Amino acid sequence: MTTDAPVLIETMRLRGGEIPLLELHRHRLLASCRILGIPVPALTLPTGGPDRVVRAEVSDEGAMISERPLGSVRPVSLVFSQVLHEPYRHKVIERTQFDRTLEAAREAGADDGLLLTKQGHVAEAAIWSLYWWEGATLCAPPLGLGILPAVSRARIGQLAGPLVERRVTRAELEGKSLIVSNAARGVVSVTFLEGKPVPEHPETARLQDAFWP
Repeated sequence: MTTDAPVLIETMRLRGGEIPLLELHRHRLLASCRILGIPVPALTLPTGGPDRVVRAEVSDEGAMISERPLGSVRPVSLVFSQVLHEPYRHKVIERTQFDRTLEAAREAGADDGLLLTKQGHVAEAAIWSLYWWEGATLCAPPLGLGILPAVSRARIGQLAGPLVERRVTRAELEGKSLIVSNAARGVVSVTFLEGKPVPEHPETARLQDAFWP
């Protein structure tokens, strides 16, 4: 595929022989295709076999499907990225800001980095969506910041009710119980932020157990 025109990505978990979040993936892909002027493809996706990750790259030339092993689902450590977050409202193949963030975070001994907007608000990580608990309420950065409308975020919204969107600075995350999610690995706890331990929250385990339908 050429990259002159937008190329969309859908990264899907194949679990128990099927893709359990397929309808959420289709919904997002259809919306992005309509907005970006990409013909909606007929996806022929694999089934059966071991748990793994299926990646669809979609452009005006059609769809290309690939597969890879499932990555780690262990708890993660985060640092703040020096890369400023630029709006990323569609999951397109151009991900330079996230590639730079991930590389720097791993060089610093962390698993991923949190990007901030130019106004200093926490946006998203390179490969994860971010959430935090305020009492029994699960909060997330507003989609209006230009962050990706993640499939995993839509799934968590189904389970936890409407997420409370809040703009927070890096200082306002200190001491909060954090979790991250993506559509390949589900809900994962955050154990360290900038090298400081992150407290656990009792509702996180429930979300993890319920995430895969």
